[in-house]
Amino acid sequence: MPRIFLALFLALTLTLPAFAKKHSRPASVSATRGDKWAEKALRNLTVEEKIGQVFMIWCRVSFLNVESAEYLQWLEAMQKYHVGSFAMSVHVDGPFLLRTEPYETAELLNRLQRESRLPLLFAADFERGVSTRLLGTTNFPHAMAFGADGQTEDAETFGRITAQEARAVGVHWNFFPDADVNSNPANPIINTRSFGEDPKQVGDLVTAYIKGAREAGMLTTVKHFPGHGDTATDSHLGVASVNGDRAHLDSIELPPFRQAIAAGVDSVMVAHVTVPALDSDPNHVASISPAVVSDLLEKQLGFKGLIVTDALDMAGLTHLFASNIGRAAVEAFKAGNDLLIIPADLGASYESMLKAVRSGEISPERLDHSVLKILKLKGGLGLYKARTVDLSAIATVVGKPENIAFGQQVADAAITLVRDNGKVLPLKSKGTAKGGLPYMTREETHNQVVAVLFSDDVRTESGRAFGREFRARIPDARVIYVDPRSAAGMSDDVLKAVDEAQTVVAAVYVIPTAGKIGNSVGMADATGMLLQQVLDHAAEKTAVVAMGNPYLASDFAKIENYMCTFSNATVSEVGAIKALFGEIPIRGHLPVTIPNVAQRGAGLERPAQVAKGGYQHAQN
Repeated sequence: MPRIFLALFLALTLTLPAFAKKHSRPASVSATRGDKWAEKALRNLTVEEKIGQVFMIWCRVSFLNVESAEYLQWLEAMQKYHVGSFAMSVHVDGPFLLRTEPYETAELLNRLQRESRLPLLFAADFERGVSTRLLGTTNFPHAMAFGADGQTEDAETFGRITAQEARAVGVHWNFFPDADVNSNPANPIINTRSFGEDPKQVGDLVTAYIKGAREAGMLTTVKHFPGHGDTATDSHLGVASVNGDRAHLDSIELPPFRQAIAAGVDSVMVAHVTVPALDSDPNHVASISPAVVSDLLEKQLGFKGLIVTDALDMAGLTHLFASNIGRAAVEAFKAGNDLLIIPADLGASYESMLKAVRSGEISPERLDHSVLKILKLKGGLGLYKARTVDLSAIATVVGKPENIAFGQQVADAAITLVRDNGKVLPLKSKGTAKGGLPYMTREETHNQVVAVLFSDDVRTESGRAFGREFRARIPDARVIYVDPRSAAGMSDDVLKAVDEAQTVVAAVYVIPTAGKIGNSVGMADATGMLLQQVLDHAAEKTAVVAMGNPYLASDFAKIENYMCTFSNATVSEVGAIKALFGEIPIRGHLPVTIPNVAQRGAGLERPAQVAKGGYQHAQN
């Protein structure tokens, strides 16, 4: 009998904490909630602790034991350097983004919250929703797809769903929306991350996203101030320059930021770009320029929220401080930034800031000004009352079927038909006759359709959903995956297949990739040459689908059938297939101008040609 009572007692005590613990409950972001707590907390911080609050470092989530070296490094950052914020991301292995699970993420962030004296802020780059980093979440296309869709209410819903899922796993703050106006087709790093090239449309979509996100309890950020859209260099790798005069900045680059500030955006991220019209010093990028941060952003535009740097480890900034990397943090802080993100060397940066405060180079009042802003953000989220999330609630919030359907709906609506010679689209789908026994099927199709899928690396996910959906409609279709390493060796086989086919689809996966050597939004020489050969052989019977960069057609004058998805997300792959086969209406319009091809606003509309789901799937 005593054993039975002991078992019951243990069972009860193990389940009680689940009910007794107080978890953070997302609510609309408040400007004043927690202000008193923030002021009191500031008074109780030492100088060393205050300096730690102005730094944010990486937290690459996965399952980690409490004694894992990576986990212990984070504890050291909190204990030794008093770091108060983390940028949540995942590990990368070459071209592979090692996305992880929502539960693993939430458990790890909860654990770190419990280890910290003050509540931690967790931010992330959820540019395409939480699915950018985590599995099982709602999949959205890139921002430019929302520009092609053109519905501000969809951008608002995008913000709301992202906020709900982010807060469910313990992330409070998104480094999004992107307020850059992508007016330069050669821009290697913004491209589809921007809503488009029209400042008014970009501003409207930005403000709609902010509204939805903040109502659901997530902090928002507009980037990359004062505008990274009219540049031709990736600031992760080098110094990008915004060369327009002040009139150009006022008419093109700045309007979306003005709209975002009026809409109550929580933070502005400052870019590592040179802006000669604002600061002629060749050794000043915007992030360390008082003229850009303090004068333009704070005084002229009247922004009172949190000012954050782009990652301090980017080459656009670090090349200026190669001999003393810690000074980058000091100069960025002196320019007017409040939060210093991803320092190249945390220890050196922390010591440089401490030295600057102790010497009087940075006044106590200036330090307190930024730390209080950060603490008020934490207070506004209610983290001083409850900082962890309820793991049991994840299954009711993350990956809701209706949200997943919405992400697909936007991807479908964004599909834009730019050229159509009337000879290829819509494609004809054929089924497979079912046999009497499992796996006993007989293919009926012999229409010789070839799909050539071009990507940076055939080992990645690019094209996998496209290929599956394509074969589901035409079981005997030949699907060929090509990347720069294989293109030359495969060219003869590819061209032979193209010559023999009645119809060819060329899907090109090119998206902006941070830190990629070379042009990240242009095709590599080998794959570009092969695509040109395909067009030389069979342009009339070939449909080219831009699974990302819409400007692709400018480099291939022979394209006769051209469709844009503005994204390589899975939902965009599925949407492209449905549009190719006439299963959905095509109604998207270009949010950018494609030089020598089509103007912004162009788009050939087509009604659906077949009933939805009107094809017969191949058997698995």
